[in-house]
Amino acid sequence: MPDTPTAPVILGDEPGAFPHSVLAERHPAIIRQVRDAFPYGPGQHRALDELLMSCTEGVIEPLPEDADDRDRWRDWGLHTHVGQSWFDVPWLWSESYFYRRLLDAVGYFRPGPWQGIDPFRPFKRAELDTLETEAELAALDALQDRPQPERDRALLHGSLWGNRADLGFRLSAGGAEDHEPAPGLVADDSETLWSLLPPSGAGTLCLVADNAGRELVPDLLLIAHLLAEGRIHRAFLHVKPYPYYVSDATTSDVVDALSRIRSAPGAAAAYGSVLWSAMADGRLTVRAHPFAAAPLPYAGMPDDLRAEFASATLTILKGDLNYRRLVGDRMWPPTTPFQEVTAYFPGPVAALRTLKSDVVTGLSAATEAALVEAEGQGWRVTGTHALIQVDPSRGADGADGGEGLDGE
Repeated sequence: MPDTPTAPVILGDEPGAFPHSVLAERHPAIIRQVRDAFPYGPGQHRALDELLMSCTEGVIEPLPEDADDRDRWRDWGLHTHVGQSWFDVPWLWSESYFYRRLLDAVGYFRPGPWQGIDPFRPFKRAELDTLETEAELAALDALQDRPQPERDRALLHGSLWGNRADLGFRLSAGGAEDHEPAPGLVADDSETLWSLLPPSGAGTLCLVADNAGRELVPDLLLIAHLLAEGRIHRAFLHVKPYPYYVSDATTSDVVDALSRIRSAPGAAAAYGSVLWSAMADGRLTVRAHPFAAAPLPYAGMPDDLRAEFASATLTILKGDLNYRRLVGDRMWPPTTPFQEVTAYFPGPVAALRTLKSDVVTGLSAATEAALVEAEGQGWRVTGTHALIQVDPSRGADGADGGEGLDGE
């Protein structure tokens, strides 16, 4: 992050702006969706009603006194925001805290029959049983005889465009499927990405996942492809420690997605076997660091997570939320260099993201002008454009990547 950022932090206080619509429209819709998805009891219904009132007309309230993560959230800034409107604090923070309070309302953290029950799991699980998922898995068969560069590109772009499956985005925007200007890459550093993963069989990849369901499947397929082709020796898949942002992947979602891949015929099943074996022998490890659900940019990551990323040959961050956290959730001029705002990152880092929020960096002036001329400012949030951006530097601490991450 630049030492003196001048771009304003994004808030949700501007009526008509995208962040305001998320807080005022998407979050109430999510509460109603969760309320109708399970046979919750009267106490949970009251808690959901109270959260609805709080996040639309009230103020931010503290966590319960007995919350195990109360101190962690204090360190993440809760004490400075209690009593403020949800619309007047950083949008990244208010979104994250909303999901934490939603889990409280349904009893996710409290001892009892609903403890640990993911309120979003039915929606995520349903994604794996669609005809679209079946077709995407079947399409792998046609790739097997193609040249390696074509297979590389297909698996990378599958992971990139899988981000259009974000369930929370669909609730408020109708989803990318309802917006059909020709999708295209607004930035493409894929050649640099591949140069960081030569077929030496020695690389270590950290992939920070975003959504479950139809996005997590191609993420896992990309990992399987990199392992099978000898571009990496080990992979670490970072997921959320608890349900988050409707669609975000947790360990149970990894299990569901891997089971779906293994149950498919043909090439998909072969990839599933690669992943299954890799998990059994430690070449693929799932991580669920608490900071994965923090309401803060990655510039504030703790030392242990920094050490993990520093030891990787490459870290790939998937999706819109991870992009916001990577570059800082600010209204950067779109031509702000990507490598300038990621210079703090401790190792080589890549972003694979479809655009579903205002923040963006690393565009050429010509690309920005063409997008604005064609779509106004709508190109930032419709999910019909994407980017592959890479900062190949070794980070400010001089980490050289490729070693470590052996401790469990």
